[in-house]
Amino acid sequence: MVITVISVGKLKEKPYRQMADEYLKRLSRFGRYEEIELADLPEREGASPAEEERIRTREGEAILQRIRPGDRVIALTIPGRQRSSPELAAEIQEAKNRGAGRLVFLIGGSLGLGANALERADGEMSMSRMTFPHQLAKVMLLEQLYRAEKICAGERYHK
Repeated sequence: MVITVISVGKLKEKPYRQMADEYLKRLSRFGRYEEIELADLPEREGASPAEEERIRTREGEAILQRIRPGDRVIALTIPGRQRSSPELAAEIQEAKNRGAGRLVFLIGGSLGLGANALERADGEMSMSRMTFPHQLAKVMLLEQLYRAEKICAGERYHK
C-alpha cells in the first residue's frame, strides 16, 4: 500500500522541509510514502467570502486531479475526528489488511479545504481543535504516520 500526503502549499522554510524529509526518510523502511505539494493560489487582502470559496474550490480541483478511484482519502480538518496514535495505527493496519492500493491524507492551504475535496474524502481527521499552519500540520502528520508505523511493527514508541 502507498500512503500519500497531498498538501496545498510547498514547504519553503528550511526547518519544516528538513523535518518533513527526515520523517519521509524514516518512513521509507515501512513502505512507500509519497508527498504531493500543490501550489497555493494567491489570496488578496480583504478577499470576500465568495472569492475565498473560489480559491478553495480551485485548490480542491487540483487535489481531486491527484486522487485515483479506489483511494481511501482522509482530510485533515479542525472538526474532524481526533485519533490517538494507536487508533491511527489501527486504521493504517486495517487499510493494509484490506489491500487498499493507496491511503491519501489531504492538507488544505491557508483557507482550508474546498467543499469539493471534502466531499471526496472518506473521513476527516483532526490533529487538534487548534489551527496550525499547513507546514507544521504536514510535519505533525508525518511524525504521527511514523509513530503509527512503529506501533504496527510492534516497535516501541513514546506515549
